[in-house]
Amino acid sequence: MKDGTLMQGLLGHAMAANHRGRLSHFIVDERSPAIAMFGAAPKQRNEEGDWYGEHAGKWLVAASKAAARSGDRVLTERIRRVADFLVAQQEPDGYLGTYAPRRRFTLRQPPKPLTWDGAPALRTWDLWIHAYLVLGLLEVHRLLGSSTYLVAARAIGDLCWRTLHDDGIDITTLGNHHGLSATVLMDPAVELFFATGERRYLDLALLILEQADRHPPLALLTRALQGVDASEIATGKSYQLLWTLVGLAKLHRATGVADYLTAVENMWRNVRDHHLTLGGGPWGGVAHRSREVFNPGGFFSPHGYVETCSVLAWIQLNRELLSIGGDARYADEIERTAFNDLVGAMAPDGEDWCYYSYPNGRRVHTTYWRCCKSSGAMALEELPALTCRVSAEGAITIDLYGAGTSTLTHPGAGHATFLQTTAYPFEPTIRIRVEVAHAARFTLRLRIPGWTSASELSIADAFTVESAPAGTYAAIDRTWRNGDEVILRLPMSPEVHRRTSRNVQESRAPDGAPVLQEVMRYDHLAVTHGPLVYATGLIDGFKTGETIRAPDSADGSWLEVLPASSDDAGATIRLHPSGRPPIDFVPYYRAGGRVGGAWRLTWLSLAPET
Repeated sequence: MKDGTLMQGLLGHAMAANHRGRLSHFIVDERSPAIAMFGAAPKQRNEEGDWYGEHAGKWLVAASKAAARSGDRVLTERIRRVADFLVAQQEPDGYLGTYAPRRRFTLRQPPKPLTWDGAPALRTWDLWIHAYLVLGLLEVHRLLGSSTYLVAARAIGDLCWRTLHDDGIDITTLGNHHGLSATVLMDPAVELFFATGERRYLDLALLILEQADRHPPLALLTRALQGVDASEIATGKSYQLLWTLVGLAKLHRATGVADYLTAVENMWRNVRDHHLTLGGGPWGGVAHRSREVFNPGGFFSPHGYVETCSVLAWIQLNRELLSIGGDARYADEIERTAFNDLVGAMAPDGEDWCYYSYPNGRRVHTTYWRCCKSSGAMALEELPALTCRVSAEGAITIDLYGAGTSTLTHPGAGHATFLQTTAYPFEPTIRIRVEVAHAARFTLRLRIPGWTSASELSIADAFTVESAPAGTYAAIDRTWRNGDEVILRLPMSPEVHRRTSRNVQESRAPDGAPVLQEVMRYDHLAVTHGPLVYATGLIDGFKTGETIRAPDSADGSWLEVLPASSDDAGATIRLHPSGRPPIDFVPYYRAGGRVGGAWRLTWLSLAPET
């Protein structure tokens, strides 16, 4: 019996489509465009500075996890063939990129003025591509067991160490956004240390952090410890900053240095409180030259951008913090993001993804080379391993809910399997069947989501077990026997959310006293139901927005829950505003029919108070 999780339901269907689609078709062998570019002749001609080589490492990560999970032999052999081709292209010094020699990260570039986004004028994504290649080769090594792929990953790490340490090249000169596109190397550097135990890879990660903190426009550790807003670190580029923080969290795991964790938690709290959509996606990009940077803290616009790559990095950051502290709030964020902005960026065919998603905006499926298609595929493959875990003390924790089966090895029970039968997130009842080879005592911990106002917990409907407050874990310590069943009910009702776009000017009164004057204000309303964000399509079939008046009654009766058309559709919520016909909302991810060009409107404007 193999440890792992087989997901069904909403997330399971998304993963199956991803497996059939992106992971099976985008790359099949060395002739696939994303792999052929690593050949000797193409890279000798490549002086364009593109990022396209990242797809190889991303695909290796996601496809290897999918193959390990599913046992897909065809996919496994494709992974082997592609990885073997890539290893064969690696040069004696360890270089395994896509660039002509004069554009490589190993060469010191002459000082030039930075571009608007904090990039060296002669920009490449060479180090970025190598960061993903290391992660991809390590995942192939875990899948296939051959040392060949670990050796290739180590050779990249050794080349990076010689470049940054022996040759004295500063990493912040090797990537845009004041180096953030290169400091992401901290993550694979620590992973190399975990895989080999060799100190130089830990030293590489520490050197990257030192250089990142020494660079004034970035000052990563210093500013994070000061608790500055995410938008104030370098250019505030969300994807790169979040991925770099993933590396810093791993560096804490490797060293135990408390400041590293404090810095990460500060930034996590700032992003959660000020820089997420209702659907859990990191967003920004309004009134910026770059669409992919955080806006100043507290800024709100229903038209902000969510880059799917940032969704991947946010899930990974919560994964790391969950593994370190085990706090339910990190699992809450993974759930919120997965059910809404992640699945909401994916088309049902498993091939197409949105580069950008918007709370209010058109669904646009992106083009062949765009980074977000591979990031979305990676993000989905993160989820099975986050469903269920066992602690060193032997407690078993279920963090994510949805139909499926999780098997893990417990020190007292041996292989233990937990079968979830549920229509969650559409319905509130989750039945968890425990299957063990023999009776064993252990603690089963169940996450009580932060969105719920109440929860009910029982065993086989026979007796009630005390639950726990929202945002924590309910713990059941007992001797478990094969076939025991836990029933968790998480009552769902529509919840209204309000946000405000406003502008305040500072001035002084004639007597010199400070005066704050609100010169612009727009209030907005949105609806959630359980863990799902709801949205509507075009209003009245043609309008891209609507201003409504909320009823005087505050009892919530103006939100009507209509029965779902099927077990996997989710209820429709009918909004009854004052003075106009009702408006129907459905789960955000399927609003507009999940087709390219469809509109999704999460936030409606509220009429100004007079």
